[in-house]
Amino acid sequence: MQRVLVTGGAGFIGSHVATALIARGDHVTVLDNFNDFYDPALKRENARGLRGATIVTGDIRDENLVSRLFTEGEFDGVIHLAAMAGVRPSLLDPLHYQDVNVRGTVILLEELKKRPKSRFVFASSSSVYGSNDKVPFEETDDIHHPVSPYAATKRAGELLCYTHHHLYGIPTTALRFFTVYGPKQRPEMAIHKFVKAAFEKKPIPFFGDGSTRRDYTYVDDIVDGVVKSLDHCAGYEIYNLGESATTSLSELVSIIGEATGEKPILDKQPMQPGDVLITYADVSKAKRMLGYDPKVPVREGIERFVRWYRSRAV
Repeated sequence: MQRVLVTGGAGFIGSHVATALIARGDHVTVLDNFNDFYDPALKRENARGLRGATIVTGDIRDENLVSRLFTEGEFDGVIHLAAMAGVRPSLLDPLHYQDVNVRGTVILLEELKKRPKSRFVFASSSSVYGSNDKVPFEETDDIHHPVSPYAATKRAGELLCYTHHHLYGIPTTALRFFTVYGPKQRPEMAIHKFVKAAFEKKPIPFFGDGSTRRDYTYVDDIVDGVVKSLDHCAGYEIYNLGESATTSLSELVSIIGEATGEKPILDKQPMQPGDVLITYADVSKAKRMLGYDPKVPVREGIERFVRWYRSRAV
Protein backbone atom coordinates (compact mmCIF):
# COMPACT_ATOMS: atom_id res chain seq x y z
CA MET A 1 0.00 0.00 0.00
CA GLN A 2 1.23 3.44 -0.94
CA ARG A 3 0.25 6.78 0.57
CA VAL A 4 -0.58 9.07 -2.34
CA LEU A 5 -1.66 12.70 -2.51
CA VAL A 6 -3.76 13.55 -5.57
CA THR A 7 -4.16 17.29 -6.10
CA GLY A 8 -7.25 18.17 -8.09
CA GLY A 9 -8.50 14.70 -7.20
CA ALA A 10 -12.18 15.66 -7.37
CA GLY A 11 -11.90 16.80 -10.97
CA PHE A 12 -12.35 14.89 -14.22
CA ILE A 13 -9.01 13.11 -14.54
CA GLY A 14 -8.21 13.31 -10.84
CA SER A 15 -11.30 11.42 -9.68
CA HIS A 16 -10.59 8.63 -12.18
CA VAL A 17 -6.98 8.40 -11.00
CA ALA A 18 -8.00 8.40 -7.33
CA THR A 19 -10.55 5.64 -8.02
CA ALA A 20 -7.88 3.47 -9.65
CA LEU A 21 -5.46 3.97 -6.76
CA ILE A 22 -8.12 3.16 -4.15
CA ALA A 23 -9.12 0.04 -6.10
CA ARG A 24 -5.61 -1.35 -5.86
CA GLY A 25 -5.37 -0.66 -2.13
CA ASP A 26 -3.48 2.63 -1.90
CA HIS A 27 -4.31 5.18 0.78
CA VAL A 28 -5.39 8.27 -1.14
CA THR A 29 -5.62 11.86 0.05
CA VAL A 30 -7.41 14.22 -2.31
CA LEU A 31 -6.73 17.96 -2.17
CA ASP A 32 -9.20 20.05 -4.16
CA ASN A 33 -10.49 23.60 -3.79
CA PHE A 34 -13.82 22.85 -5.57
CA ASN A 35 -13.59 26.15 -7.44
CA ASP A 36 -16.28 27.44 -9.79
CA PHE A 37 -14.39 27.09 -13.10
CA TYR A 38 -17.23 24.67 -13.72
CA ASP A 39 -20.10 23.61 -11.46
CA PRO A 40 -18.57 22.68 -8.07
CA ALA A 41 -21.49 20.31 -7.49
CA LEU A 42 -20.06 18.00 -10.17
CA LYS A 43 -16.75 17.83 -8.31
CA ARG A 44 -18.57 17.26 -5.01
CA GLU A 45 -20.36 14.36 -6.66
CA ASN A 46 -17.03 12.95 -7.85
CA ALA A 47 -15.59 13.28 -4.34
CA ARG A 48 -18.53 11.44 -2.77
CA GLY A 49 -17.75 8.51 -5.02
CA LEU A 50 -14.20 8.21 -3.68
CA ARG A 51 -15.04 5.90 -0.81
CA GLY A 52 -12.02 5.31 1.38
CA ALA A 53 -10.17 8.45 0.32
CA THR A 54 -9.42 11.36 2.63
CA ILE A 55 -10.95 14.48 1.05
CA VAL A 56 -9.36 17.80 1.95
CA THR A 57 -10.94 21.04 0.77
CA GLY A 58 -8.17 23.53 0.18
CA ASP A 59 -5.88 25.26 -2.28
CA ILE A 60 -2.41 24.21 -3.41
CA ARG A 61 -1.37 27.85 -2.88
CA ASP A 62 -2.13 27.62 0.85
CA GLU A 63 1.40 27.04 2.10
CA ASN A 64 0.39 26.25 5.70
CA LEU A 65 -2.21 23.71 4.60
CA VAL A 66 0.16 22.05 2.16
CA SER A 67 2.90 21.85 4.80
CA ARG A 68 0.51 20.27 7.30
CA LEU A 69 -0.74 17.74 4.76
CA PHE A 70 2.77 16.63 3.87
CA THR A 71 3.77 16.33 7.53
CA GLU A 72 0.71 14.31 8.48
CA GLY A 73 0.40 12.32 5.27
CA GLU A 74 3.99 11.09 4.88
CA PHE A 75 3.22 10.57 1.20
CA ASP A 76 5.11 8.05 -0.87
CA GLY A 77 3.97 9.87 -3.99
CA VAL A 78 2.20 12.99 -5.20
CA ILE A 79 0.15 13.13 -8.40
CA HIS A 80 -0.27 16.81 -9.19
CA LEU A 81 -3.34 17.35 -11.37
CA ALA A 82 -4.69 20.57 -9.82
CA ALA A 83 -4.47 23.47 -12.28
CA MET A 84 -6.36 26.15 -14.08
CA ALA A 85 -7.13 24.40 -17.36
CA GLY A 86 -7.93 25.44 -20.89
CA VAL A 87 -6.20 27.40 -23.63
CA ARG A 88 -8.90 29.95 -24.41
CA PRO A 89 -9.80 30.88 -20.80
CA SER A 90 -6.11 31.48 -20.09
CA LEU A 91 -6.12 34.35 -22.59
CA LEU A 92 -8.63 36.17 -20.37
CA ASP A 93 -6.83 35.81 -17.04
CA PRO A 94 -3.16 34.93 -17.52
CA LEU A 95 -2.13 36.19 -14.08
CA HIS A 96 -4.48 33.76 -12.35
CA TYR A 97 -3.20 30.91 -14.50
CA GLN A 98 0.36 31.80 -13.57
CA ASP A 99 -0.47 32.01 -9.88
CA VAL A 100 -2.20 28.63 -9.70
CA ASN A 101 -0.21 26.62 -12.22
CA VAL A 102 3.27 27.96 -11.54
CA ARG A 103 3.29 29.26 -7.97
CA GLY A 104 1.07 26.39 -6.79
CA THR A 105 3.45 23.85 -8.29
CA VAL A 106 6.45 25.50 -6.64
CA ILE A 107 4.75 25.31 -3.24
CA LEU A 108 4.37 21.54 -3.66
CA LEU A 109 7.96 21.18 -4.87
CA GLU A 110 9.24 23.13 -1.87
CA GLU A 111 7.57 20.60 0.42
CA LEU A 112 8.90 17.70 -1.60
CA LYS A 113 12.49 18.91 -1.29
CA LYS A 114 12.21 18.11 2.44
CA ARG A 115 11.19 14.56 1.48
CA PRO A 116 13.36 13.75 -1.56
CA LYS A 117 12.34 10.09 -1.66
CA SER A 118 8.70 10.97 -2.36
CA ARG A 119 7.85 10.60 -6.05
CA PHE A 120 6.24 13.46 -7.99
CA VAL A 121 4.04 13.06 -11.08
CA PHE A 122 3.25 16.38 -12.74
CA ALA A 123 0.38 16.78 -15.21
CA SER A 124 1.64 18.77 -18.15
CA SER A 125 -0.10 19.18 -21.50
CA SER A 126 0.31 18.64 -25.23
CA SER A 127 -0.22 22.40 -25.51
CA VAL A 128 3.48 22.88 -24.69
CA TYR A 129 4.27 21.82 -28.26
CA GLY A 130 2.64 24.97 -29.64
CA SER A 131 2.31 25.17 -33.42
CA ASN A 132 4.71 22.31 -34.01
CA ASP A 133 5.06 21.45 -37.71
CA LYS A 134 6.79 18.14 -37.03
CA VAL A 135 4.42 15.26 -36.33
CA PRO A 136 4.01 13.13 -34.39
CA PHE A 137 5.24 15.14 -31.40
CA GLU A 138 8.22 13.68 -29.54
CA GLU A 139 9.34 14.57 -26.04
CA THR A 140 12.65 15.82 -27.46
CA ASP A 141 11.04 18.34 -29.84
CA ASP A 142 11.86 22.04 -29.62
CA ILE A 143 9.07 23.58 -27.53
CA HIS A 144 10.31 27.12 -27.02
CA HIS A 145 7.26 28.74 -28.61
CA PRO A 146 4.08 28.19 -26.55
CA VAL A 147 1.09 29.98 -28.07
CA SER A 148 -1.12 30.48 -25.00
CA PRO A 149 -0.62 31.47 -21.35
CA TYR A 150 -1.88 28.03 -20.34
CA ALA A 151 0.78 26.32 -22.44
CA ALA A 152 3.46 28.61 -21.04
CA THR A 153 2.48 27.76 -17.45
CA LYS A 154 2.65 24.05 -18.16
CA ARG A 155 6.10 24.34 -19.73
CA ALA A 156 7.19 26.47 -16.78
CA GLY A 157 5.97 23.70 -14.48
CA GLU A 158 8.09 21.14 -16.32
CA LEU A 159 11.18 23.34 -15.98
CA LEU A 160 10.60 23.95 -12.28
CA CYS A 161 10.15 20.22 -11.75
CA TYR A 162 13.50 19.61 -13.41
CA THR A 163 15.18 22.32 -11.31
CA HIS A 164 13.94 20.80 -8.05
CA HIS A 165 14.90 17.32 -9.22
CA HIS A 166 18.39 18.55 -10.11
CA LEU A 167 18.88 20.38 -6.81
CA TYR A 168 17.19 18.01 -4.39
CA GLY A 169 16.95 14.64 -6.14
CA ILE A 170 13.15 14.46 -6.21
CA PRO A 171 12.07 11.54 -8.47
CA THR A 172 9.89 13.34 -11.01
CA THR A 173 7.81 12.50 -14.05
CA ALA A 174 6.02 15.05 -16.25
CA LEU A 175 3.13 13.77 -18.36
CA ARG A 176 1.99 15.58 -21.49
CA PHE A 177 -1.70 14.74 -21.82
CA PHE A 178 -3.32 14.82 -25.25
CA THR A 179 -7.00 15.96 -25.26
CA VAL A 180 -8.46 13.68 -22.60
CA TYR A 181 -12.16 12.78 -22.74
CA GLY A 182 -14.57 10.31 -21.21
CA PRO A 183 -17.15 10.07 -18.39
CA LYS A 184 -17.06 13.05 -15.99
CA GLN A 185 -15.35 15.22 -18.61
CA ARG A 186 -15.56 18.92 -17.83
CA PRO A 187 -18.72 20.43 -19.37
CA GLU A 188 -16.87 23.14 -21.32
CA MET A 189 -14.64 20.65 -23.14
CA ALA A 190 -15.40 19.99 -26.80
CA ILE A 191 -16.72 16.42 -26.75
CA HIS A 192 -18.99 17.00 -23.74
CA LYS A 193 -20.21 20.30 -25.18
CA PHE A 194 -20.81 18.80 -28.64
CA VAL A 195 -22.72 15.77 -27.33
CA LYS A 196 -24.90 17.99 -25.15
CA ALA A 197 -25.62 20.31 -28.08
CA ALA A 198 -26.46 17.39 -30.37
CA PHE A 199 -29.02 15.94 -27.97
CA GLU A 200 -30.52 19.37 -27.34
CA LYS A 201 -30.60 20.10 -31.10
CA LYS A 202 -28.55 23.24 -30.57
CA PRO A 203 -25.68 24.55 -32.71
CA ILE A 204 -22.20 23.16 -32.14
CA PRO A 205 -19.44 25.81 -32.08
CA PHE A 206 -17.31 24.81 -35.07
CA PHE A 207 -14.02 26.69 -35.27
CA GLY A 208 -12.22 26.96 -38.61
CA ASP A 209 -12.88 24.77 -41.66
CA GLY A 210 -12.98 21.47 -39.75
CA SER A 211 -9.51 20.35 -40.79
CA THR A 212 -7.82 20.87 -37.41
CA ARG A 213 -6.83 17.52 -35.91
CA ARG A 214 -6.51 16.34 -32.32
CA ASP A 215 -5.12 13.25 -30.64
CA TYR A 216 -8.15 12.37 -28.48
CA THR A 217 -7.26 10.15 -25.52
CA TYR A 218 -9.81 8.15 -23.55
CA VAL A 219 -9.57 8.72 -19.82
CA ASP A 220 -9.04 5.03 -18.95
CA ASP A 221 -5.88 5.02 -21.06
CA ILE A 222 -4.66 8.20 -19.37
CA VAL A 223 -5.29 6.72 -15.92
CA ASP A 224 -3.30 3.64 -16.85
CA GLY A 225 -0.40 5.89 -17.89
CA VAL A 226 -0.60 8.02 -14.75
CA VAL A 227 -0.57 5.04 -12.39
CA LYS A 228 2.30 3.38 -14.26
CA SER A 229 4.18 6.69 -14.15
CA LEU A 230 3.85 6.79 -10.37
CA ASP A 231 5.09 3.22 -10.04
CA HIS A 232 8.05 3.75 -12.40
CA CYS A 233 8.94 7.26 -11.23
CA ALA A 234 12.72 7.65 -10.99
CA GLY A 235 15.12 10.35 -12.06
CA TYR A 236 13.46 12.98 -14.26
CA GLU A 237 11.41 11.90 -17.26
CA ILE A 238 8.83 13.42 -19.61
CA TYR A 239 6.27 11.23 -21.38
CA ASN A 240 3.56 11.83 -23.95
CA LEU A 241 0.27 10.17 -23.06
CA GLY A 242 -2.03 10.06 -26.08
CA GLU A 243 -3.71 7.59 -28.41
CA SER A 244 -1.12 8.28 -31.14
CA ALA A 245 -3.87 8.83 -33.72
CA THR A 246 -5.55 11.99 -34.95
CA THR A 247 -9.15 12.89 -35.72
CA SER A 248 -10.25 16.01 -37.58
CA LEU A 249 -12.90 18.31 -36.17
CA SER A 250 -15.20 17.38 -39.06
CA GLU A 251 -14.67 13.67 -38.38
CA LEU A 252 -15.29 14.16 -34.65
CA VAL A 253 -18.61 15.90 -35.27
CA SER A 254 -19.65 13.15 -37.68
CA ILE A 255 -18.80 10.43 -35.12
CA ILE A 256 -20.78 12.28 -32.46
CA GLY A 257 -23.73 12.53 -34.83
CA GLU A 258 -23.66 8.77 -35.42
CA ALA A 259 -23.27 7.96 -31.72
CA THR A 260 -26.11 10.24 -30.63
CA GLY A 261 -28.38 9.53 -33.58
CA GLU A 262 -28.75 13.28 -34.09
CA LYS A 263 -27.76 15.40 -37.07
CA PRO A 264 -25.28 18.01 -35.78
CA ILE A 265 -26.07 21.67 -36.37
CA LEU A 266 -22.89 23.68 -36.97
CA ASP A 267 -22.23 27.22 -35.80
CA LYS A 268 -19.22 28.03 -37.99
CA GLN A 269 -16.73 30.45 -36.45
CA PRO A 270 -13.14 31.53 -37.24
CA MET A 271 -10.14 29.85 -35.67
CA GLN A 272 -9.54 31.09 -32.13
CA PRO A 273 -6.33 32.65 -30.75
CA GLY A 274 -4.16 30.05 -29.06
CA ASP A 275 -5.57 27.15 -31.08
CA VAL A 276 -3.18 24.91 -33.02
CA LEU A 277 -3.73 22.98 -36.25
CA ILE A 278 -2.78 19.55 -34.93
CA THR A 279 -1.80 17.57 -31.85
CA TYR A 280 -0.35 14.12 -32.37
CA ALA A 281 1.53 12.09 -29.75
CA ASP A 282 4.49 9.84 -30.34
CA VAL A 283 4.03 7.47 -27.38
CA SER A 284 6.90 5.13 -28.13
CA LYS A 285 8.88 6.30 -25.07
CA ALA A 286 5.93 5.70 -22.73
CA LYS A 287 5.35 2.28 -24.30
CA ARG A 288 8.99 1.33 -23.93
CA MET A 289 9.62 2.63 -20.42
CA LEU A 290 6.19 2.40 -18.76
CA GLY A 291 4.41 -0.34 -20.64
CA TYR A 292 1.80 2.26 -21.65
CA ASP A 293 -0.60 0.74 -24.17
CA PRO A 294 -3.64 2.85 -25.16
CA LYS A 295 -6.56 0.64 -26.13
CA VAL A 296 -9.65 2.80 -26.81
CA PRO A 297 -9.96 4.31 -30.31
CA VAL A 298 -11.92 7.51 -30.62
CA ARG A 299 -15.07 6.00 -32.14
CA GLU A 300 -15.40 3.48 -29.30
CA GLY A 301 -14.55 6.16 -26.74
CA ILE A 302 -17.26 8.51 -28.06
CA GLU A 303 -19.80 5.69 -27.92
CA ARG A 304 -18.84 5.02 -24.28
CA PHE A 305 -19.12 8.71 -23.46
CA VAL A 306 -22.55 8.97 -25.08
CA ARG A 307 -23.78 5.97 -23.06
CA TRP A 308 -22.55 7.66 -19.88
CA TYR A 309 -24.19 10.94 -20.88
CA ARG A 310 -27.50 9.20 -21.59
CA SER A 311 -27.37 7.42 -18.23
CA ARG A 312 -27.16 10.76 -16.45
CA ALA A 313 -29.96 12.29 -18.47
CA VAL A 314 -32.48 9.64 -17.43
